[in-house]
Amino acid sequence: MNFNSVPKAPGGGAASALIKLGVIGGLGISGAMNSLYNVEGGHRAIVFNRLGGIKDKVYPEGTHLMMPWFKRPVIYDVRAHPHLVESTSGSHDLQMVLTRPVLDQLPTIYRSLGENYHERVLPSIIHETLKAVVAQYNASQLITQREAASREIRKLLTERAANFNIALDDVSITSLTFGKEFTAAIEAKQIAAQEAERAKFVVEKAEQDKKSAIIRAQGEAKSTQLIGQAIANNPAFITLRKIEASREIAHTISSSANRVFLNSNDLLLNLQEMNLQSAS
Repeated sequence: MNFNSVPKAPGGGAASALIKLGVIGGLGISGAMNSLYNVEGGHRAIVFNRLGGIKDKVYPEGTHLMMPWFKRPVIYDVRAHPHLVESTSGSHDLQMVLTRPVLDQLPTIYRSLGENYHERVLPSIIHETLKAVVAQYNASQLITQREAASREIRKLLTERAANFNIALDDVSITSLTFGKEFTAAIEAKQIAAQEAERAKFVVEKAEQDKKSAIIRAQGEAKSTQLIGQAIANNPAFITLRKIEASREIAHTISSSANRVFLNSNDLLLNLQEMNLQSAS
């Protein structure tokens, strides 16, 4: 059977050309799309080359070109991020650390630590630094001097993190707890201190009351002495006091709504019988 004699379908060459053109166009579009990559705001990129490895260039934000398959971008978030690290060194501590990578050292960070650099470095250096600082304070000082301890921890952590090309923006002790026995001892000590202050206040108040009583007694004695001298020097002083008392009693009775019938001698109201010669 002669296959060369089979007639070709009309338009077969044009269809084949269209298919080839579509395949070439699809490959071109795919290659163009894979040749572009974006670096978002707050990020930086480094490029891994299959032939030469990681390049030392750090690419900024924006759209960049690369050769598909031969190159692959590695994008880092270079914004400061909080990391909560738990540590136990005589106490139960939570450290809040704000870290970010050093921009021009991103290729070195990728070569030595990879993409999850903070998970590889921060726990170990925080535990080491915290133990070194906590050893310098006793438990009471850690409570009363937390700010100083936090500054010392930040200083040592910044120096240790710089060896790994990591920048620390802030370090703080967010939680510091101790065992039940120690907590109870601290509370008992604080209560004892408060009771001592209260006892001191009571003693001082008693001293002030004593001084006030002495001053008041001295004043009353002086007043009694002066009254005695006035009576001795001028007997009319008693008559004057009787007149003042009678005036007060009369004012009180006149202001009352009730009617009172009493002897005037008992109420010191019999002024006519008083001896006013001395007073005159």
